[in-house]
Amino acid sequence: MWDIYSDKKYIGGASLNFAAHLAKHGAKTYMLSALGNDIFGSEALAKLKEWNIYTDYINIHDSKETGKCLVTLDENAVPCYDLKKNVAYDYIDCENINQEFDLLYFGTLALRDKYNKESLDKLLKKQKFEHVFVDINIRAPFYTCESVAFCANHATILKISLEELHIVADLLSVGSNVGYKKFAELLKEKYSGLKLIIITLGADGAFCYECEHGITFECQSPKVKVVSTVGAGDSFSAAFVYQFFHKKDIQFCLDYAAKVAGYVVSKYDAVPDYNINDFL
Repeated sequence: MWDIYSDKKYIGGASLNFAAHLAKHGAKTYMLSALGNDIFGSEALAKLKEWNIYTDYINIHDSKETGKCLVTLDENAVPCYDLKKNVAYDYIDCENINQEFDLLYFGTLALRDKYNKESLDKLLKKQKFEHVFVDINIRAPFYTCESVAFCANHATILKISLEELHIVADLLSVGSNVGYKKFAELLKEKYSGLKLIIITLGADGAFCYECEHGITFECQSPKVKVVSTVGAGDSFSAAFVYQFFHKKDIQFCLDYAAKVAGYVVSKYDAVPDYNINDFL
């Protein structure tokens, strides 16, 4: 989708931001989505190709517009989102996936309507992924108990922000009145497929619970001047995944991801230019 500000626009959406940052790290990354047959769709395809994201599995719809989101920032640079309904990305087809992948990433917004839930469910039954990374982004009113439970049931790596933790806890009926560390323990007991639970703590860094051995990890956020938090969590996820798949230990993955996200919040663009060697 496109994030539309008062004076500019950026190509965006959590899944695309994740894909773009992963591609910037050198991973072979495909986007599974849908665009309208319009100028926003054409510009989106051009941007994906510029970022070296493969577009083989992007559907083009003549009857639906490319997704848009009106973004406003408060005095603390925290974004507020106004998402357009019934757009192209609400109708994503997964039938033509004909190759194997190591990782599948998806978030809650893509599951706001029945069509995508059924499409994604078929893909998960058809394909075997080494890991399924799910980022729970609560965007009212585009989430339900069912969609959040779907995320928790299929994820091997689950990411949640601390500010949304109480909502997720209530939706999943897991540890509503406990701290984030205890919440992670309780969540693993309910959803046995989870391998890692990542909870981002905003300016206080991030926490990771390694489920098999019950080991916890934490990192601090770098001190930077925050311009916009749009895309910060997505950059964190991509940076973490890239290092994790390169067999780096979890503490290294967390620290590295925090450095990348720290750089992103210092820029307006959700996918600014950077060299990954600057964060090593």
